[in-house]
Amino acid sequence: MLRMQNLSKVYRTHMIETHALRGFEINVKQGEFVTVTGPSGSGKTSFLNIAGLLEEFTDGEYILDGTNVKGLDDNARSRLRNEKLGFIFQGFNLIPDLSLFDNVDVPLRYRGFNTAERKERIEDALAKVGLASRMKHYPAELSGGQQQRVAIARALAGSPKLLLADEPTGNLDTAMARGVMELLEEINAQGTTILMVTHDPELAVRSQRNVHIIDGQVSDLVRKAPTLVSA
Repeated sequence: MLRMQNLSKVYRTHMIETHALRGFEINVKQGEFVTVTGPSGSGKTSFLNIAGLLEEFTDGEYILDGTNVKGLDDNARSRLRNEKLGFIFQGFNLIPDLSLFDNVDVPLRYRGFNTAERKERIEDALAKVGLASRMKHYPAELSGGQQQRVAIARALAGSPKLLLADEPTGNLDTAMARGVMELLEEINAQGTTILMVTHDPELAVRSQRNVHIIDGQVSDLVRKAPTLVSA
């Protein structure tokens, strides 16, 4: 599903070079749930941005679902990102003036789905996260955990093959965080590959595999359970 080999990311200014990733290698198989941990400044954010096609890498190879990302122009990268990836952020990123239905609808409009298909996808996604009865409500009327569920529904509505989650429980209390993690586990059990950055060790040990990043390199790969689908 996702493979990086000897990948590097260097940030350059006129004064210095900063190596965010160096000799970075990882292979995430279809159907896996992988958590990414590491100290601040270790390279987790750079890795996730590159995985999400939000940032280019300096050298090496990145294969996403069979497509070599290197050398793709902006339009090709955008198409690949829209077709293959879903994103969940720590801050929910919901639009306060839009209903839950319309929040989930926004990325689907960019994808060019017709009205009937968008409606079906939105209703199905909100049902999966347990919010079908609240689709006319607004973000301010929901708890933090419910808002994150809407953000997950927004990602799911596009039928991504790989879900990238950046500290999705970081703004939630313990009970809400566990609820969101259980939902992600259910989504993974249905076949969606998940790659999640977290600082929470309790959540990290619940995934199938924990990838630890330090100084821009993978320091250990600890398998927690068999993968759902072989590569």
